[in-house]
Amino acid sequence: MRNLFNSRNKLGRTLGLGAALVVGTLAFGGTAQAANPFELNFWLSGPRYDGNVAPCEKALAAISDQFHEKEATFWNSPLVITGFSGVHETAFRPWQADNIPRRYCSGDALLSDGKVRKVHYSIIEDGGFSGFNQGVEWCVAGLDRNWAYNPSCKAARP
Repeated sequence: MRNLFNSRNKLGRTLGLGAALVVGTLAFGGTAQAANPFELNFWLSGPRYDGNVAPCEKALAAISDQFHEKEATFWNSPLVITGFSGVHETAFRPWQADNIPRRYCSGDALLSDGKVRKVHYSIIEDGGFSGFNQGVEWCVAGLDRNWAYNPSCKAARP
């Protein structure tokens, strides 16, 4: 029969030597260096936001399309947004000036089931795919089924 106590001691020694080797390597490793002048001048200038964010009405078509795709694809629902009303800006750049510019908007969305629900969304400068174009994040109150912006779309507002 195999002696388990001796094999555990060998395993413990092996793990201890491995841990000591890792700690020794990290302790005597080199320090990180700052970027050299070439690296600083080569596409590392940082973001330059102009604050040119589209008005609230420009995002409505994108919200309708994305809502229909989400409902049909993930929730097997025939719901679509048939119209909007009362669309207004709730905030523009509500935080410090160095943050990514966003325009926050709210309004009412008329759905194909006849119900009117609140929609809250933000238009983000350079927030589109790979930082090109403007992006839109939105939430329809009562239909945030994956709870991404819960409770009641609060996380989609400023």
